[in-house]
Amino acid sequence: MATPTLTPTSYVVLGLVGAFGPCTSYDMKRAVSSSIGYFWSFPHSQLYAEPMRLVELGLLREDQERTGRRRRTYELTDAGRDALRAWLAEPTDEPTEIRDLAVLKLFFGAQATGGDVRRLADAAIEAHRRRLAEYEAIADHDQGIERHMRTTLELGLRYERAAIAFWEEVAKE
Repeated sequence: MATPTLTPTSYVVLGLVGAFGPCTSYDMKRAVSSSIGYFWSFPHSQLYAEPMRLVELGLLREDQERTGRRRRTYELTDAGRDALRAWLAEPTDEPTEIRDLAVLKLFFGAQATGGDVRRLADAAIEAHRRRLAEYEAIADHDQGIERHMRTTLELGLRYERAAIAFWEEVAKE
């Protein structure tokens, strides 16, 4: 029998359950929207299907309520923790993706008219300022955040500052 393939979403699920303890798919969705979702996008519907697959693979244990909403709470098994640790131990050389519609439009800016590029840059500056303010609020509010999660947040803060500086340069041209 072939070894089942685990995807990045598999590891997101294992990592969330490992970091936050037993949780439902809804708990995972909420955690993603205020953390991983800022830098790793994927359909959140996968947070409902993937845990069940991981239960079948023996990587998660499921406890379903017998009455009411019959919520399913997931917990890591030893095999799940081992799979997560093995994945974390593997270095990666995947290229960084910057999927930014404003950058895509800028690429084709020579075909724009009038002040289109300037308006694009001004809008991008404001969007990055809003995101920076959001990150700063998280940083101010979550003083007890785990060290590695805090480091990830720091990258987001630096990225937004760099993006603002970049778009300010574009706006000057």
